[in-house]
Amino acid sequence: MRSLFRSAPRPGAGGHSRVLFTLAECVPFAIALLVVGIELSPAHFLYTGPLLTATPALAAVAMGPKGTLAAAAFALAISVATATYNQAWGTQQVYTNFLALLLVSAASVTTSRAVHTRRQGELNQVRRIAVAAQRVLLRPVPARLGPVRAASRYIAAETGAQIGGDLYEAVQTRYGVRMIVGDVRGKGLPAVRSAAAVVGAFREAVHYEEDLVEVINHCAAALRRERAMPRGIDQDDEVEQAESFVTALVAQVSDGRVVELVNRGHLPPLVLNEGKAQALMPTSPLPPLGLEDFITGPPAKAESYPFVPGDRLLLYTDGVIEARNRDNEFFALPEAMEAMHDCTPPEFVEQLHLDLIRHTEGSLVDDVAMIVVDRLDDELGNRLDW
Repeated sequence: MRSLFRSAPRPGAGGHSRVLFTLAECVPFAIALLVVGIELSPAHFLYTGPLLTATPALAAVAMGPKGTLAAAAFALAISVATATYNQAWGTQQVYTNFLALLLVSAASVTTSRAVHTRRQGELNQVRRIAVAAQRVLLRPVPARLGPVRAASRYIAAETGAQIGGDLYEAVQTRYGVRMIVGDVRGKGLPAVRSAAAVVGAFREAVHYEEDLVEVINHCAAALRRERAMPRGIDQDDEVEQAESFVTALVAQVSDGRVVELVNRGHLPPLVLNEGKAQALMPTSPLPPLGLEDFITGPPAKAESYPFVPGDRLLLYTDGVIEARNRDNEFFALPEAMEAMHDCTPPEFVEQLHLDLIRHTEGSLVDDVAMIVVDRLDDELGNRLDW
């Protein structure tokens, strides 16, 4: 799922913007090189001072303080070199050009630094808001929940990103520990709103709905209400919101030695039993939330799988298994899970994070959300409850 700060531009717009921005950065240096060509040619009698003086001012528009300073230094070097080559030292025109160039350079660097400082402050404020939003939408799960120890992790694919359409939650209820992990099909703010609607409905329904299927039905209803709500957004976002759906998996671990699952089009979780990882595949696949029209069979039922003390359960999004290395090889999640069987849940998610970064060489293409829980011994669980 793509994150909030990586909303994809409209087709063609992103590439054109990048090209134009690169060209804008090259313009000051191109002008400076044009001046060199004129000064070293028979046309050196032309007055090029205004062109060279404009170089740092143009750099300040498209470049930061360092780039502006580099452009100013380049222009000064050219001015010195051409004055020496043309033996123009001692003329009033040369000293006037130097003074104008120095003044414009100083003003350009100062302006560029001020703009950079202001933009950095705005970016830091946006990041603080994103962190606060993440703590509401994707808060870390407690280290201990009833009969399990737990840990969670959200990894943004891009530096500076904080939240997106990947979601997770774990709540201890009177029915047991209930968890959800999901992935919104979509991007930008519509995806974040969909994720918030699903998580919000889950947090409410888990406490009063005994049937796990009804819990996820509440999430589906919340998503439908969110999609039906009119908003003042552009046409592309409206289409994106109307076509969005959410793959979701809800799980319940109670006092019994089983884990109950309802899978709505999501990746099957992995359970580690006696050092061997295996996927808990649904016997009756169901479509994602938002695609209820495709449900044609009998009413869904929660499916139970063995989950005994010492077992580990991993719920995750596709950013994990779709991570590729330079050889286009997918990340081997079951093997990685088996190799870390001795780690505690917090150590496991931290090591898995490092393994993903190492596998992709820091180039994750999709966000990652995961929850890992370890089933405790009954006696240990009772002692910890006391």
